[in-house]
Amino acid sequence: GDLTRITTESDGGNANNDRPRGKRDDNHRREKEGNDRRETMNAAFREAANQARQKPVNLTHNQEVARLYRKALKTLSSWVIDREIFLDQATEMRGRFDAERGCSNARGTRLLREAKAELFEYTHPDPYCVPYMPGGSLFMRNPPPPLEVCFPDGNYPADAPTYTMNPDMTICRPETGKSAVGGVLVDFGKKNME
Repeated sequence: GDLTRITTESDGGNANNDRPRGKRDDNHRREKEGNDRRETMNAAFREAANQARQKPVNLTHNQEVARLYRKALKTLSSWVIDREIFLDQATEMRGRFDAERGCSNARGTRLLREAKAELFEYTHPDPYCVPYMPGGSLFMRNPPPPLEVCFPDGNYPADAPTYTMNPDMTICRPETGKSAVGGVLVDFGKKNME
C-alpha cells in the first residue's frame, strides 16, 4: 500500500522494508483481532439483551395520567406523615387533576410533561415502603426455616405449615403469579420484588 511505497522511497528502495517489522506489526495485528472479537461479543450481548428486554408498553393518555396521579399520591405519603394533612393535600392535588380534565391533546401532553417534572422535583430521597416489602424494616426479618431443617427425619407434625412463603411474607400461590419458589430478584434501589 501507500505506507510500503513511502518507506521504500525514503530508504532508497531497500527491499528488506517490504516484510513485516516484527513485534510492532504482530501487536497491531493482535489488537485488530481483539477489536473484531470485542465487536462480535458486543453484538452478541446486545442481541441477547434485546431478546430479554421487555418491550415498552404503549399507554393511552388516560393511563399515563392515572399512573402519574398514583405516583404523586405515593410521593405525597412519603413527605406527609400526619393523615389529616395528607388528606387535605390529596384533595387539593385531586382538584388540580380534575381542573384540567377534558383539555386539548396538546395542552394535555404539555401538562403531563410539566407534572412529571414536578413529581421528579418532589421525589423523596427515602420513600416510604410497606415494612414487610423490600427496603422495609420487617423485610425477611424472621423468615421461617425450611421444614427439612427443622425435621430432618421427615416426620412433620400435623400442624406444620405446608406452604412456602415469599420474601414479602405472603403465601406462594401460582395462580397469583407471586411464587418465589427458586430465585427472586429483589431490587433494593426500587424497593420492590420482581
